[in-house]
Amino acid sequence: MGAALVKGENGSLAQSRVVVSVRSAAAIEVSALLVTAAGTVRSDADFVFFNQPTAPGVLLAAAALEVSFADLPAEIEQLRVVITLDEPGAAFGEFAAPVATVADPSGNVLYEYRIDGLGSESVVIALELYRRGAEWKVRAVGQGYAGGFAELVTDHGVQVDDAPASAELPSAATELEVRTVPGEAALSFEKRGQLDMRKRAVAKVLVDQGAWGIRARVVLVIDKTGSMQKQYRNQVVHRVVQRMIPVATQLDDNGALEAYLYALSFAKLPDITVAQADEWAQTYLHLGGTHAGIDYDRIGGRNDELPVMRDIMASLRPGDGPTLVLFFTDGGFANKRDISALMREAAQLPAFWQFIGLGRANYGLLRSLDELTGRIVDNAGFFALDDIDRVDDGELYARLLGEFPAWLRAARNAGVLR
Repeated sequence: MGAALVKGENGSLAQSRVVVSVRSAAAIEVSALLVTAAGTVRSDADFVFFNQPTAPGVLLAAAALEVSFADLPAEIEQLRVVITLDEPGAAFGEFAAPVATVADPSGNVLYEYRIDGLGSESVVIALELYRRGAEWKVRAVGQGYAGGFAELVTDHGVQVDDAPASAELPSAATELEVRTVPGEAALSFEKRGQLDMRKRAVAKVLVDQGAWGIRARVVLVIDKTGSMQKQYRNQVVHRVVQRMIPVATQLDDNGALEAYLYALSFAKLPDITVAQADEWAQTYLHLGGTHAGIDYDRIGGRNDELPVMRDIMASLRPGDGPTLVLFFTDGGFANKRDISALMREAAQLPAFWQFIGLGRANYGLLRSLDELTGRIVDNAGFFALDDIDRVDDGELYARLLGEFPAWLRAARNAGVLR
């Protein structure tokens, strides 16, 4: 049990990292404002809330703020922890007093503040973490804002048009409650923050497309042909892996990516997990040589998509749940007749094939997939990325998942999915 604070009281924080959370009988949102000595944010990026869960040194995860003091910018003098009621028209005085807690990363409570005396407030600054020289301290604030959420953020320099008012905040349980999978806790603070942002970008696309809550097996296929040398040398494919993991966390039951590399033949690789993604990329993303017992030279250096596609198809059964195949390639697909026949056959199976072109290349048949006739459903999509590093996460996931929900509906109507 940590030290109990009363309103206005402060305490020292010797820890380099702390976790701030608030218990409440009411449904609340927790947010934070990172402010300078002037009492305002530097920009809207210093406002942390569920739809913008990270700022330098701060991560909002599972309704708790994880704070790394060493990573907070030097200009930031205070971090103000805000609690907002989810229900429009409700007031904190209608519920038992909320309790704010400051703990170390292991969960040991350092301070606890019971926020008594609240009445008509719907928005309250609960705590303030602040600098005193080289030291960080915590102060029990418990200050409500009569003007509500919009007034609070405006007073702190946030552009209110870019920050939704409390009554407009979507319910995290119905829209952007992202899934957490095993292994996330082992990531560094920075990697967890990046993963969380990407998971939310995926979740937003699924919500917008009416596909939130869908569970699907996710398979990643990456081109290993010689023409991909630049993409491997510059670790573009490594970054592809990192950006596909959030898709699996929100769709796949176990949050892992199944993985293949292909050229003339293919290698079925171990699944990619959140915790082991970096190690996986260093172990398995190669164009030649022998690595982890796999002879990469035997896979070849030219492309033939048919063997790897047939292997994936062989793992599908009518009546199975949906599979999303994410197929990254820099071109080829010249065997138009056989691949077209295979795609018609594959349309009977519960999988959607999303092909993504990497670099500037001749993609052949892929550009005309939408025009392919003789399929029970349109089971494939294609888009090309000249430079995937220049495409932000929101756009990438919108394009990556844009056709998948429509296929789900069509496949159900056609009896491909049960």
